[in-house]
Amino acid sequence: MEPNETSGHDKKLQDDLKDSAHRIWLAGLGALAAAEQEGVKVFNRLVDRGRDVESRGKVDFKDQVEQAKAKVEEAKVKVGDTVDSWSGKLDEAVTSTLHRLGVPTREEIRTLTLRVEELNAKVEHLRPRVTPADSVIVTPATATAEPTDPSKIVV
Repeated sequence: MEPNETSGHDKKLQDDLKDSAHRIWLAGLGALAAAEQEGVKVFNRLVDRGRDVESRGKVDFKDQVEQAKAKVEEAKVKVGDTVDSWSGKLDEAVTSTLHRLGVPTREEIRTLTLRVEELNAKVEHLRPRVTPADSVIVTPATATAEPTDPSKIVV
């Protein structure tokens, strides 16, 4: 082989290697450009998905809050009903016990009070309006053998 042939062959090999390296470099730049362009699109799609998830989460959270409020109100009603039921049962038990012990009810006391007031008014109406006569006080010194009018004796 001649020295010129070798250097021509080496030069061609160097040129091919240089061309391959340049093509690899260009492929890398193309991949970077594609990744940048697609990356923006992927990023924007991810942002949109995130917004969807966030809004669904807010709706789900609001639904859960409303469900919790409804359950609290339901529990309040049940507690109120239970308290009313037990209160009524307790009142009945106390009233029954008081009747067995002979304690009059409030209404019975009112009725009796009105009846006593009516009877007092009738008694006052029937009482004679006579002024009392002079009364005599009997002591051993004033006592005599003669009979004294009994209406004048004050003891």
